[in-house]
Amino acid sequence: MRELDVNRLRVLMEVAHAASIAEAARALSFTPSALSQQISKLEAELGARLLERRPTGVTLTPVGAVLVDHAERVIGELRQARAAVEAAIEAAIEAQPQRLALGSFATAAQVLVPTALAALQHRYPRAELSLVDIEPPEGYGLVTSGDLDMLITHRYPGVAPTPHPGLDRQPLLDDPLDLVLPAGHRLAGGPADRGIGLGRLGDETWISGAPGVPNRVCLETLARRAGVEPRVAYESADYHVILALVGAGLGIALVPGSMLAGADRSRVSVRTLRGPAPAREISIVQRRRPTALALELTAFLHTSAAALTRRPRRGGP
Repeated sequence: MRELDVNRLRVLMEVAHAASIAEAARALSFTPSALSQQISKLEAELGARLLERRPTGVTLTPVGAVLVDHAERVIGELRQARAAVEAAIEAAIEAQPQRLALGSFATAAQVLVPTALAALQHRYPRAELSLVDIEPPEGYGLVTSGDLDMLITHRYPGVAPTPHPGLDRQPLLDDPLDLVLPAGHRLAGGPADRGIGLGRLGDETWISGAPGVPNRVCLETLARRAGVEPRVAYESADYHVILALVGAGLGIALVPGSMLAGADRSRVSVRTLRGPAPAREISIVQRRRPTALALELTAFLHTSAAALTRRPRRGGP
């Protein structure tokens, strides 16, 4: 006798439970004729009738009843085996060290990343998380190669976008750029909600990055639109240094709002620019099929960004 087909045993069991070929066919998404063919083949293999067909439905023959009794145990064991194997696979995956490497520029690493990484570490205590300091526009190649799972990057107004074939770029935060003046500056005492046009700042000394650095490109782009040429006397890409220089009365600067949220404002005055508010775009870059850890970290980063956005923006010292 040939080995019994498990699928045909399942069909017989469903027919017996439903007492109807038509009802079992609906439950199994088959046609009644297809189910009847399966039962007929099973009967042919066994050389015995398994069902009595009546106008009101079907009943099991004595041979059919014996076979259904065994089929229920076989199907039950198979289901338990599948559940046990799935549990073993899940346990094996959890036992393996999970890793996530994140690259981020300094400001995001300070104001967005810590809370998000801490939340991810709390959720996955065994995960191996790492952070690398990378200033834009660098880092895209490291995501493509797999050295990084995610990259937090930015783009200032006037800066050309970086090509990223094969990668997904997801907006995270629009970080407004504010005008920061020394506390004793002639324009420092104006109403907080009244913007200052760049055209009024043509004779000022500016503090910004070196030529070609994104914040310098942004400053020059915005100034050009206003018809002025900024004179940059002090160069730094570090906003902590920039704020310290402004506080010392050495010049003025454009500073992202995210950097001002927790900064000491006792020696500076913050004003908005007149006209459309410029902002740097902060984004997450990752491969188009991110890992589960990367997806969860993305969600935590959006939570951090939303919390930062909800902080009130204040003018003045």
